[in-house]
Amino acid sequence: MSNDTVLVLGATGKTGRRVAARLRLRGTQVRAASRSSRTRFDWADPDGWDPVLQGVTAAYVVPPPVPGPVHEFVARAEAAGVRHLVLLSGHGADMWGDSTFGLEMRSAEAAVRGSALEWTILRPSNFDQNFDEDLFHAPLLAGELALPAGAVPEAFIDVEDVADVAAAVLAEPGRHAGRVHELTGPRELTFAEAVELISRASDQPLTYKQISPAEYSAALIQDGWGEDDAHHVAEMFVVMERGLVAGTTEGVATVLGRAPRTFEDYVLRAAAAGAWRR
Repeated sequence: MSNDTVLVLGATGKTGRRVAARLRLRGTQVRAASRSSRTRFDWADPDGWDPVLQGVTAAYVVPPPVPGPVHEFVARAEAAGVRHLVLLSGHGADMWGDSTFGLEMRSAEAAVRGSALEWTILRPSNFDQNFDEDLFHAPLLAGELALPAGAVPEAFIDVEDVADVAAAVLAEPGRHAGRVHELTGPRELTFAEAVELISRASDQPLTYKQISPAEYSAALIQDGWGEDDAHHVAEMFVVMERGLVAGTTEGVATVLGRAPRTFEDYVLRAAAAGAWRR
């Protein structure tokens, strides 16, 4: 048991809620914060940040979708006596070149690197759970996932592994201070291969269709996305198709001392829970 309080931002999101649960199980005092949590945190409302940071020793930071606010947050955290920040970023963020994708993550990385605090950056690849909890789920329920992802594979990572890593890093800050952990699954798959595995495990007729980034952006806009957000997501696939973030890493094993979960393991769990049942 520890008397330290860990702030978890994005506490109702994919990683945040899992990180908070793991910390509580370890006996850590958790301050779970988001726009819809009992402890409210909104990146667009800096006036509300100071009470959230009061008495906090470490924070798990999921950056907002725009560049800039994390710089002010870090300054507030330093003033409040926070000692350690764990930032969620993206796989290979320093290799994205001049792409407009991920500017908010790169801005957040610059903010924590430039601070006087101990910091650790986690850079996961695309989450397995995007196929059942997020952007790719609805198209799969409709029977076809159409994306601008071609032959370059992705080392999808289970978000449970990301949460395990984050909880371990928050529990052992000194060991991971100043470290950047690139986190991937154990092997690469194309999106077509991933959809095929989901189809077989769920016994649903699912197909993958390759489209252009422009077609994908237009489809998102038709579904109600803002133009900037749609372009941002489409740009991620441009980065992937250039092979800039291809390959696997040993990040999970480095932190946890074990191999990451396989995509097949994720698919079996999600299919058994009825994730793609129609």
